[in-house]
Amino acid sequence: MKVRVCHYPPGASKWNPIEHRIFAHISANWAAQPLKSYETMLKYIRTTRTDAGLGIRARINRRRYQKGIHVSELQMLQIRLKQARVNHEWNYIIEPAKW
Repeated sequence: MKVRVCHYPPGASKWNPIEHRIFAHISANWAAQPLKSYETMLKYIRTTRTDAGLGIRARINRRRYQKGIHVSELQMLQIRLKQARVNHEWNYIIEPAKW
């Protein structure tokens, strides 16, 4: 099975069309308000509405992710990484090795 992996460039939210369109509205909603906690920040994000009535759902991901998982050399030999045509600096395709 082929798997296409696509990332937005680091620090470049302009590549994310949803964030690009909505962030100005979020910023206007919490303008000049201190963001003292995650709950305060979430409240402002969740109560943001555009003129067209678009709202936002937001939540904190508190999931803990396992660290230190290593891929063996044998496992690496069993996959092929190919750069994608679009934004190939960040996007790639994972394919099984051909035997």
